[in-house]
Amino acid sequence: MSKHSGHEEPASESNLLGNYSAGSGIFDELNEAPSAARPLWRPLIQSLQQLGRHELQSRWENGRRIIREHGVTYNVYGDPEGMDRPWGLDLVPLLLSGEEWAAIEAGLIQRSRLFNLILADIYGGSQRLLRDGFLPPELVYANPSFLRACRGMQVTGQVYVHLHACDLGRSPDGQWWVLSDRTQSPSGAGYAWQNRSVLARILPEQIRDCQVQRLAGFFQRFREILFHLAPANRNQPSIVLLTPGPHNETYFEHAYLARSLGFPLVEGADLTVRERRVFLKTIEGLQPVDVILRRVDDSFCDPLELRGESLLGVSGLLEAARAGNVTVANALGAGLMESPAFLAFLPSLCRHLLDEDLLLPSIATWWCGQGKELRHVSEHLGSLVLRPAFAGQSPLPASVIAAPSGRLKVAQYRRDLLQLIQTSPRDFVAQERVKLSRAPAWIDGQLSARPVILRAYVANGGDSFAVLPGGLTRVLKNSNDFWALTQTGNESKDTWILSNGSANIAEPAQAIPETRVSSQMTAGVPSRAADHLFWLGRYTERLEQLLRLIRCVLGAVSGELGLENSPARAALAQLTANLRLASHDQSGNGDLAERMLQLLYTSDEPLGARDLLKRIRLIASAVRDRFSGDTWRILGRLEVDARARPGRLPIASATALAHNLVLDLAAFNGMEMENMTRGRGWRFLDFGRRLERALSVLNLLRATVIVPARPPSLLEAVLEIADSVMTYKRQYFAAPHLTGVLALVLRDESNPRSFAFQLSVLAEHMHALVVDAHAVSPGTERARVDALTSTVRSADLNELAAQDAGGINAALLQLLDNCSHQLAALSDEMTSRYFSHTTPVTM
Repeated sequence: MSKHSGHEEPASESNLLGNYSAGSGIFDELNEAPSAARPLWRPLIQSLQQLGRHELQSRWENGRRIIREHGVTYNVYGDPEGMDRPWGLDLVPLLLSGEEWAAIEAGLIQRSRLFNLILADIYGGSQRLLRDGFLPPELVYANPSFLRACRGMQVTGQVYVHLHACDLGRSPDGQWWVLSDRTQSPSGAGYAWQNRSVLARILPEQIRDCQVQRLAGFFQRFREILFHLAPANRNQPSIVLLTPGPHNETYFEHAYLARSLGFPLVEGADLTVRERRVFLKTIEGLQPVDVILRRVDDSFCDPLELRGESLLGVSGLLEAARAGNVTVANALGAGLMESPAFLAFLPSLCRHLLDEDLLLPSIATWWCGQGKELRHVSEHLGSLVLRPAFAGQSPLPASVIAAPSGRLKVAQYRRDLLQLIQTSPRDFVAQERVKLSRAPAWIDGQLSARPVILRAYVANGGDSFAVLPGGLTRVLKNSNDFWALTQTGNESKDTWILSNGSANIAEPAQAIPETRVSSQMTAGVPSRAADHLFWLGRYTERLEQLLRLIRCVLGAVSGELGLENSPARAALAQLTANLRLASHDQSGNGDLAERMLQLLYTSDEPLGARDLLKRIRLIASAVRDRFSGDTWRILGRLEVDARARPGRLPIASATALAHNLVLDLAAFNGMEMENMTRGRGWRFLDFGRRLERALSVLNLLRATVIVPARPPSLLEAVLEIADSVMTYKRQYFAAPHLTGVLALVLRDESNPRSFAFQLSVLAEHMHALVVDAHAVSPGTERARVDALTSTVRSADLNELAAQDAGGINAALLQLLDNCSHQLAALSDEMTSRYFSHTTPVTM
């Protein structure tokens, strides 16, 4: 019986393992014998069997929905979905016992210690490993990842690799092997955390019953490690996470970790170096930075001393680090150890430096830069995998990596391969072709065996370590694949370390001791982030105003079909043309409706709905670390709803679409008002929205005023676009007239849609944005707003509404144009004041 469905499951429904087979000569993570699950797996498999295929499929779809709503993406280069490609997560986790994980954990910590000793000798020491023959000099000096500018630079606590990742694979005899190391800026830990949060929602009972070790403790300890990396005498260290930007394939993880750890997410342009110190450009001024958690490759971090063409780094960063004024994690130059050629030398290095045998052996590796190893590789090409020895080299073609299947091609394959190696032997390594273990994966409604690779993480604090209990498991699509590269579309798994029946998980013996560290981070808002928030507010408001107009026009056109020549339709068409959203010859109902559909559906329409949605998506992605999960889901829903296309009734469908998008924008604005802290970031977001709304009111009124012989229906349309119809009807018991419209939409300070209301809020924001009361206050900007407020309050609306002999409201047009110019100047002045840094910092 299924405890969830309450009825007997059919045999085909409950049998999820009918086609499961790991194959011969391969380690099966699930079964210890054919159709006999390992004790570790039995409770989970029984629980999944009880749920049944339909329930599991439903939960898997729910997990995919959560991933889409949270905006969990991974950019696969060349993929049609680009930045919108959802993260792949398998329903079934990989299970490991606590005893087995303890052995892996010890090996990870040992490996981290070893790598730091090697890097300390190469960069900061006397390079005795090279002089005494433990490492060939070519392995270092011919390696593009060796940064000569970092030679002799001391790092905090002699720790170069603060976060070390190892890709692990299990051989047929059950032994875990290290396939590769990640010491540059390891990715995936944030995705592992996100995987756990998704499975906690779709398999909560299973996580509880299996007593899975939690992940949050690792990230808390890693956060404390970063605090301790700050240079001496920094009581409240400032830490930032440096990202290449929204176009990076793992940008979601950067934003996710920054928000979860409480660090500002910054790009290279957000930082500057003054007098050998790193500063963050904020709207409050330049604020010092003590620790940089980088997700930018080290050679791109300083265009002044490293890669000159880089636009991702900070000029002078290396000099600031050399002076000991900032700590970079991982240290600049740490990427050297990612070369697979080092794997061949680690056993002897471990015995020499640690007087220990390597606890986690590496996959058998031969560097072709040595004569004996080159001969071995030449004689065993058919059973080995050839790889570039150094990072940054062009990847080898698939025809070189995989041996040919036909016997007639073997000889030619061997000759081509030998020629390639002999051209530059030091540029290649050969590795054993491993048959990776298989684990159950949810594929087409059943459990199938797929190869898996586990990426494990260890944080090094110098005198203490923290290991993530589990890691990011990747599932290979093709059983013949060797490397589980996420760029190829392989999916991931959550990794469960079971607590062996103990409900209370003991902390690792070498856990970081509890310390009092300041949780207060940099208070300032980066100028780039403030700029993005400002324009996000403007673009969301601009989109809302466009959608309101489209909805109004389509409603009017469809409501009176056949009245193409009516004065009301002509006036509405003239209004649309005055707003520069249609041409003057599109006056007929059909032409006007078609133009509205273009503005709504055409992707390449400048400042159309689709273009504005793209801008909103790009800007929101750049500051997604500042939004809560709920707020981001609203933005995701806006994008999903916008994908609707017209059906059999284009106008009706378009009206419904515009209505739904307006509601989504209202939900976003409401979430922003309710969930965002009333800090300066929120103020710039709302400042942009209020400024754009004020400009929209002025543009709408101006476009209305220059329509000759305005019928009351046009003024009613204006009130509808300004979302003020009901308010007007409550105040006036007559058809709309221009004086009343001006009173409500231009001057009524109680109407949240009026121009005067926006001025009031803008003045409040400018007052709150003053950082230092003794500094130069934004007098010019506030004087503009005060003058505009005074002008609107003192205006004689009856006189402004009156037309002159030519039928033009000249005084009103002059007022509206002057207000628009003043708001444009206000926008420029605010940008200059808060988003640029041209004055030197005071030390």
